[in-house]
Formats: sequence, structure tokens, C-alpha cells
Amino acid sequence: MYVVIRVDASLEIGTGHVMRCLTLADELKMSGAEVIFLSRLLPGNLNDYIRGRGYTVYALMPPSESLGSRIDKDHTKWLGVPWERDAKEVINLLRQMAKKADWLIIDSYSIDSRWERRIRSAVKRILVIDDLADRAHECDALLDQNFVFDMLKRYESLVPAECKLLLGPKYALLRPEFTHYRNYSRSYLGSVKRLLVFYGGVDLTNETSKAIEAISLLDNKNIQVDVVVGQGNPHKEKISKICQERDNFNYYCQVKNMADLMVKADMALGAGGSTMWERCFVGLPCVTTIVAANQDIITRAVADFGAVYNLGWYEDVSVKKIEETLKVLLSDKDKLTKLQDRSKELMCNKKNVSDLLTTINLWRNHENS
Repeated sequence: MYVVIRVDASLEIGTGHVMRCLTLADELKMSGAEVIFLSRLLPGNLNDYIRGRGYTVYALMPPSESLGSRIDKDHTKWLGVPWERDAKEVINLLRQMAKKADWLIIDSYSIDSRWERRIRSAVKRILVIDDLADRAHECDALLDQNFVFDMLKRYESLVPAECKLLLGPKYALLRPEFTHYRNYSRSYLGSVKRLLVFYGGVDLTNETSKAIEAISLLDNKNIQVDVVVGQGNPHKEKISKICQERDNFNYYCQVKNMADLMVKADMALGAGGSTMWERCFVGLPCVTTIVAANQDIITRAVADFGAVYNLGWYEDVSVKKIEETLKVLLSDKDKLTKLQDRSKELMCNKKNVSDLLTTINLWRNHENS
């Protein structure tokens, strides 16, 4: 089976799209598939990292003008180029390949049914990974791993009638390292001993530094703090220096053992992105900040369910607000236990990634081609 994945990472987009596609790619590869990535050369891209994971990457040319480092909530611009140009470049690359792709997997908020219709004849089938349900798609299967209260209705008018819908956290693309901790449960009989701080692979707005300052204001040397940043974090050198100056702070960059760090922690501070499903899966209570538009509805829904403590949008989250929240939660064992229980309840029907592949019948469709 031959699979092509169209996905980008950048300072603006972050790293989450690429990381979850790598999880799916690894499972496909273990099933015998050949997987190729198509990714544009945007500032903060992960093309070399993907190659380091053992995959071929066809790099799409960078935008004609620099995008710089910014927060733009209009995700339609995240391709960096007009969608027509992106589709044309992808078609040209697909036609240069030795064989026609059995599946094209698309993970981009900037791509919709116009792009997909233009690409249709160049591939056999299309799987879209989405979080937003804000645009139409021309695809054979669609995966939205997020929790919202109307998730079964979100795509009714946005995809073809025959499209296979894979909806909800049970389809979350979690790395295999997390499956070992499916039944892990913390005991809050004593005080909180360990905090985990991670706001995504880029953290352009530097929420990490806010969290570090807020924790420091607690002046509790009995709490160990694990601070994790991604390689693409533009503030990582400054954060590393701050952690070195504090005896109870441990600094990590681009870790491969996130599951272990989450299990060791009693509580976390982080963003409302794809890492939220990892924290929920292992039942790690989290004080969450919304740092991107795609996180808004989902994070609020998960907070209403009782699985996270949501502080709101990053512009409204001050160091003082984080400090006051921590003071309340660190002394409220019942609240932490409830957050843990609701997190695990949210993820109780989680399938393995291999179950996802079986569900969309990749092998069967290939054999019937």
C-alpha cells in the first residue's frame, strides 16, 4: 500500500499536525505500507525531523515572502501560498511518483473541498484529519478526534454521504507509549509532589515562562517541576536558563518519553491542543490555556465535561491568574481526583491506531482496487 501525507508545521501552525500524522504513519509502516510526506518549507517546519524518523519528505517551495513569527487566527492563510498553487505543486509531485497513491491523508486547516476536488484524479482515496468542521470536504473518510457535544452532527452537510466518519477521542492519534498506562491511576492522599509544564512544540506566545513564574511565586521547594519544550520553541534558551537557576525545576527539550513524564506528574499546565488527549488518557489533571482558535470550542467542551480546568484565552491569562489557580487546586485533593476521573472517563472507549486503520478498511479497499 502506498500512502502520501500532506501536512505542515511552522512557528504559526505549531507541531501538533505533523506529530499526530507521524503516529499514524508509524502504524501504517508497521502494517507494511510505504509512507511519503509532502510538507512546505515554512519557518519552523519539521521536514528534517520527519526524515530523521525514517520517512521520505518532498519539500514544497517556501512562500515568496517571509511569514515571520506571528499569531494569525485566520488558518486559511496557513498554507503560506494560494490553495491553487499548493494543489498544483502537489499534483506535479504525485505524478512524478512511481505509482498512484492508495490513500492521500490531509491534515491542514487551509485545505478544503476545492483543493481536494482538484487533486481527486491523482490519488485513489482521500482521508482528511480535521478538528474544526468549518468547511466542506471531498473525501472518502474523515477523522476528527475531538470532543464536542454535537460531534455526531458536525459534518452532516460538509462531506459526501458515503464518507466514513471517525469522530471523537476514541480515535485520538496517541503514540504507542501511552497504551501501557491505560489503567494508571493516581492517589492524592498526600500533597502534590510533581508538576509538568508543556505548552506544545512551539509555544509562540511563551506561556511556558508565565507558568514557570507563577509556580516560582508559590515558593514551594517540595514540588518538583518538569518543564518540556519543543525543538522549535523560539524561547527555549531563555527557558533553559531560568530552569537552571531553580533547584526544583527540570528542563527537557524535544522529549521521547512524554508518557513517562505525564505518569510521574500529579498535575500539569499546558495548552488545549492534541496533547490534551494524551493527558486525559493517563488521567493527568491539567490547568489549560487556549492558545489557538482551533482549541477554543474543544477545550471549553472538555472543561464543561469536567476533564480539564480551563483558564481561557492566553491574552487573558496572567501570571497572577495561574498562581491563584494553583493555590486553589494544589490544596483541593477532591477536585484533582474528579479531574482525573473525568479525564479517564472521556477516553474510556479509546481505540488503538491499528483499530482506526481497520475501521477505514485500508487493506480491503486496496485489494478491491
